[in-house]
Amino acid sequence: MERATIVRVREGLHARPATCFVKLAKSFQSDVEIVKGANRVNAKSSVKLMLASVLEADPVVVRTSGADEAEALEALVRFLEDPESGIEAGGAATPAAPAATRTDASADKDDGRTEDGGLRGIAASEGKVVGPVFGYFPPSIDSAERMLAEGEIDDEIALLSRSVAVIRRRMVDSLSAPELSPVHRGIIAALAEIVADDAVIEEMATEVRKGRDAVTAVREVIGKTAAAFAAVDDPYIAARADDVTAVGRQLCLELLGRKDIVLEDIPAGSILVAEDIGAFDLARAPLDRIGGIACAQGGATSHIAIIGRSHGIPTVLGLRGGIEALRGATEIALDGTHGVAYDVLDDDLRARFAAAVAKAAAEKKALAVYRSIVPKRADGTVIEVAANIGSLEEIDAARAAGAMGVGLFRSELLFMLQTGLPSEEMQYQTYVTLARAFAPHPVIVRTLDVGGDKPLAGIQFPEEANPFLGWRGIRMCLDRPDIFKPQLRALLRAAVGGNIEVMLPMVSDLGEVRRTRALIEDCAAELTAEGVPFERFAVGVMIETPAAVMIARELAKEVSFFSIGTNDLTQYIMAADRLNSSVAGLNDVTNIAVMNAIEMTARAGVEAGIMVGMCGEAAGRVDLIPRFIAMGLTELSMSPASIPRAKKCIVDLTTAT
Repeated sequence: MERATIVRVREGLHARPATCFVKLAKSFQSDVEIVKGANRVNAKSSVKLMLASVLEADPVVVRTSGADEAEALEALVRFLEDPESGIEAGGAATPAAPAATRTDASADKDDGRTEDGGLRGIAASEGKVVGPVFGYFPPSIDSAERMLAEGEIDDEIALLSRSVAVIRRRMVDSLSAPELSPVHRGIIAALAEIVADDAVIEEMATEVRKGRDAVTAVREVIGKTAAAFAAVDDPYIAARADDVTAVGRQLCLELLGRKDIVLEDIPAGSILVAEDIGAFDLARAPLDRIGGIACAQGGATSHIAIIGRSHGIPTVLGLRGGIEALRGATEIALDGTHGVAYDVLDDDLRARFAAAVAKAAAEKKALAVYRSIVPKRADGTVIEVAANIGSLEEIDAARAAGAMGVGLFRSELLFMLQTGLPSEEMQYQTYVTLARAFAPHPVIVRTLDVGGDKPLAGIQFPEEANPFLGWRGIRMCLDRPDIFKPQLRALLRAAVGGNIEVMLPMVSDLGEVRRTRALIEDCAAELTAEGVPFERFAVGVMIETPAAVMIARELAKEVSFFSIGTNDLTQYIMAADRLNSSVAGLNDVTNIAVMNAIEMTARAGVEAGIMVGMCGEAAGRVDLIPRFIAMGLTELSMSPASIPRAKKCIVDLTTAT
């Protein structure tokens, strides 16, 4: 039986709805296929279904064949025609790191080294460290293809089945570990989903039946599957190619009876040096023993960068060919702040790093007393020193640093690097956990801030010549209430659990604030009708566009607070891309044009009697904090590591007046 239909599932069969559709299909005995154009796929395989790239509004044909084909056809078509299908399914969000850039500690030379002999890389996680090298260079899978005799095929099939079962059990055991963080759980769950795909395993068995040995069969099927994922025009589906390859490697090693290099054996304080590190391996590593990470590959959204930043491990990525020099060293130095690695350590370099490490340790110890201090201006006004965070894993570090709440929670990190849009319930659980952790201090959640420069699984973004000036932030959200309203509903519900405040990104027009308020009222009315408890929250805006600065007085009448985002504000005021090293000199927050914009904003907020804060990187600069406080800012939000230092600066300023 077959039936043609139009897919109404919101954003189509991306990973989460695809998994739900496959689960539904497997509940029937009948075979199930989906036909899209000339492409026909087994609908009981999540891998195959995702590769079909079935999008919202696509015409498809569902085919069923078997004892319960009529019931299966009806249920599956009903799923495809329901926009909400698959939205409530579980799945762990993986926080992403802010964009890492290639930053040099000193002037470059043409041979890939800095003037002081360092190897240039990408600054992924700040800090300096010197330590012994722990080389993580897993051996390649060297196994010549072998054609099987007729009598060997059944035994080879059995070997493949046993090996698959072992890898599946290993994944399940890893997921059941109580100490596994949500971030790492999400990484391993993605791998477990692939190794559990019966269609892919059957392809491997088919190759064995043709007379190929199991290792060759696995490599052949995994290679084709990974290439197919990499070719998909969706960065988050394409990224699954790495996961497929990681699963294939584990399976091949099991077939060969070989053990891989394990990070569990890394000595405390060692610097992990690698060409690349598999997500499954790093997620299980004893991160408290890793002194630093140096990797040839990796970028801003790689798992290595995410984990390094989450755990405060100095990390330099993108070292490319320079990794060979580090591999051959016994001891190296890493400058994660500037993205430089050193394979040759002379006395001068050792002295500089030792001094920097000692200074950082002494400063950290001396600043510990400021964690519990509530800094005030001379007139007694409290200056709230809050934390910028992007995931629940960062709560403990922020609280330990003395954060007086959260001045910027990057909610987009719930969405990024995830295989679909998070449900209202998933968002609610995150926001309410955050609110309770910092109560009674305020937690300012920035609504979804994504766009052409930060693509998102589950949302089709247009091709834009200049995405920084395009369909992003509040602009995208207002155009997509189906995405925006679940977030607003989750925030209203979470406000019951603590002091939630909400700020809108990329505001450039008063109408954007008013339209958002109308949506909030719609959500409140819906929750009231459903009998769901909620509380209203204060609404503020990020001041990061020149337009917002110019209408700051008018905006101040519409909102409860301002939060100045100096990173984007600087690049927009100076018309200089902050990721472009050619114009790096213009991207300076201390430029008089930028400082005047900050002062104009502060004046408008103070005159209107609303709170004016700052959540850009400049908020943690002790050389600028006195100027910001003089302008009238009463809230500064920064990375947790900068909080004690900022508090000391404010106390010293007050004492001196």
